[in-house]
Amino acid sequence: MGVEDIEAEHGTHVGADFAPGSRLRERELSQALDVSRVPFREALQQLETEGFTQTSPRRGATVKQTTLRDVKELFDVRLSLEVVAARLAAQAAARGESSSRLQQMMGKAEEVTLHHDHAQMPLKNTALHAKSFRWGGGGQLPAGVLNEASVGQDAVAFHPDRAPQPAGSVCGAPKPVPAICNGKADLAAALGFAHVELGLAPSLQGLAGCLPEV
Repeated sequence: MGVEDIEAEHGTHVGADFAPGSRLRERELSQALDVSRVPFREALQQLETEGFTQTSPRRGATVKQTTLRDVKELFDVRLSLEVVAARLAAQAAARGESSSRLQQMMGKAEEVTLHHDHAQMPLKNTALHAKSFRWGGGGQLPAGVLNEASVGQDAVAFHPDRAPQPAGSVCGAPKPVPAICNGKADLAAALGFAHVELGLAPSLQGLAGCLPEV
């Protein structure tokens, strides 16, 4: 059982349900979640690898504090990854692979954005990006590069308690999914870049009063 299994079974997300700096006590949380300490320890290790937690000799595992610098770096990573993923996904669609699931997820993301459902917006947008990454990778991108941690961290950095609007939901920002589904690789790549780039300034502005600079 990994961190995704624990989160799915118990409806929790470590970065969202525990404040930055909170200690993640293995015994207490494993009992509260009704899981053995071995898989829970493995989940904590995975969370640290993905940058959600950090471990120190005296305090043990704690929730990592996200900073504005982290958000800027996250956007830099996404500018590169999403361009490549969008292009590869569009090429897959052009070969005849089904994009129905991607379109369905885009519809859900747009629906919660339209209804200003701030609790679901970061979750649905993160799921959409993760699906695009997985489908677009197609085995051509190394697993370490195509890591869902970069999009999973969106749900932490842009949690509704911290910002009014998650990255990727900026009003009027172009979205690459329609171009992906139509198999237009160059257009999908260009829109993927613009989608992330246009989200940077408003996202940083919304987070300025919620996250430390460094």
